[in-house]
Amino acid sequence: MIVEYSSPNIAKPFTIGHLRSTIIGDVIANMLQVTGHDVKRDNHVGDWGTQFGKLIYAIQEWGSLEEIESSPRPVKVLVELYVQFHEAADKNPELENHAREKFKLLESGDEDTRALWNKCVDWSWKEFGYIYSKLGITFTENNGRGYGESFFEKNLQTVLEELSSKNLLKQSEGAQIVEFEDEKYPPLMIAKSDGASLYATRDLATDKFRLSTYGNDISIINEVGSEQTLYFRQLYEVERLLGWFQPTQRTHVGHGLYRFKDQKMSTRKGNTIWLEDVIAEAEARASKLGNDTSAASQIAIASLKWNDLKHSPQQDVIFDWDQILNMEGNSGPYMLYTVVRANSVLAKAGETQSQNGGAAPLSGEDRDLVRFISKFPEVVLQATNQYLPSTLTTYLFQLAQQYNVFYQSSPILKADENTKILRVMITAATAQVLKSGLKLLGIQTVEKM
Repeated sequence: MIVEYSSPNIAKPFTIGHLRSTIIGDVIANMLQVTGHDVKRDNHVGDWGTQFGKLIYAIQEWGSLEEIESSPRPVKVLVELYVQFHEAADKNPELENHAREKFKLLESGDEDTRALWNKCVDWSWKEFGYIYSKLGITFTENNGRGYGESFFEKNLQTVLEELSSKNLLKQSEGAQIVEFEDEKYPPLMIAKSDGASLYATRDLATDKFRLSTYGNDISIINEVGSEQTLYFRQLYEVERLLGWFQPTQRTHVGHGLYRFKDQKMSTRKGNTIWLEDVIAEAEARASKLGNDTSAASQIAIASLKWNDLKHSPQQDVIFDWDQILNMEGNSGPYMLYTVVRANSVLAKAGETQSQNGGAAPLSGEDRDLVRFISKFPEVVLQATNQYLPSTLTTYLFQLAQQYNVFYQSSPILKADENTKILRVMITAATAQVLKSGLKLLGIQTVEKM
């Protein structure tokens, strides 16, 4: 199972919008792995395309390599230059042609242009590395960076030749397209009129590489925003026509947007919410809950992840700090606190004398809680098969609620010895399931809160 997720763009900010793909894809990979699949984690970084012509033009025209190199956040400088290009191009459309010329130089291997592009990649990975470290995200492919789009540029011609050999390519106003029978989908452009490659060309080359690397017995999951649904249907249909995959081998897990006062985010206009800033704000707010720096960081990440994962991927998510760090409701802090509470009971109980719960019978809330705990493997399988982390979060939240009711209403340490042993074991089982479930969600528990 190849799970492709995160996929930020070089020289653009790692925004709050990238968080959804990053953590949803990671959880899907975790669940597939724990249920027995051989999982490859890929990060299809956007490091190619005409936008680099625009950026390279802007750097050479208005930028300073020394300023970018010495900046604590070089990507911020690159974004400012990218926005400056668009502002200038709005007044002088001729700049778009200059940008296309720069990208053609990049594609043709011009030494100076390639060197500048490589600098942009390295500057960007400084930020990506920091973000992934904070989120606990890793990838297995290409030494942990994932295979960026540029990796496949050498394979683009082979893909075009295979499409042509199967009579799938048609000319349209100088561009090359694939048309679908009975107009099932709109035509998919494969190459522009100037010969430049597109997402589709590079994605086809990517999947061709995966076939040659891992063979036919693979499934590929693309965790990408729901706005790309039509594109992936077109892509999968082309791959079916090529005879590469059966429909069951290709899955698009689409996600909705984060919403802030009903505004979408746009790199082009410079209206962005940087993920690095969001993480810093979450840590500052978590520290105000009375936690030390290390715990505050873990609580912050848990809060951000839980706030996302408790929703179905397809839903839009309203970003509300009061909800995210709420100690009472369906939140990351509530989940972590429940584990801390259960661990506290276990620490006070010390070693139990029995491995079978003693002579106390299961009844009432004890029985109900044990029955609910036993559903965990079934829930994980269901969440995995449906690619729905929210199925798991719903179960874990309900388990936390049930345990907290049990904790308040059923004496544990003050019960008679056999009942105490039974309830301590139920507490241990609850803590274990919560920790295991949170680990699948990429959430670390804390010792105290």
